[in-house]
Amino acid sequence: MLVEDDEVDAMTVRRALKELHVNNPLARAENGEEALAYLRQPGQVMPCLILLDLNMPVMGGIEFLQVAKHDAALRRIPVVVLTTSEEQQDKVASFDLGVAGYIRKPVDYRQFVEAVRAIDTYWTLSELPQ
Repeated sequence: MLVEDDEVDAMTVRRALKELHVNNPLARAENGEEALAYLRQPGQVMPCLILLDLNMPVMGGIEFLQVAKHDAALRRIPVVVLTTSEEQQDKVASFDLGVAGYIRKPVDYRQFVEAVRAIDTYWTLSELPQ
């Protein structure tokens, strides 16, 4: 799942995943509130990973984490922050709230693809609880 408000960034993620032949379905929400509504739909298949931007309207990434990581049905879904924020307080708050990783969005497309490749490789090999 991708939680990202910027259409260009969302298209860049989709393009990188396609280039890397990652065929997992990609649900998208434009803010934390939409993501929670999607995840809480009855019978919803949970994503194996959430890529989360921090700076979004309505409900930003930190607020999303505050809710999701205290929800028994959602807290075990790994979350990787993928953001432009260089703020130390954002990094600290993200890890305090249980993120699995924090990656600044590279401006260069090739570097972005390599960052997405690293995320894909790690989570393909990682074993998650059932």
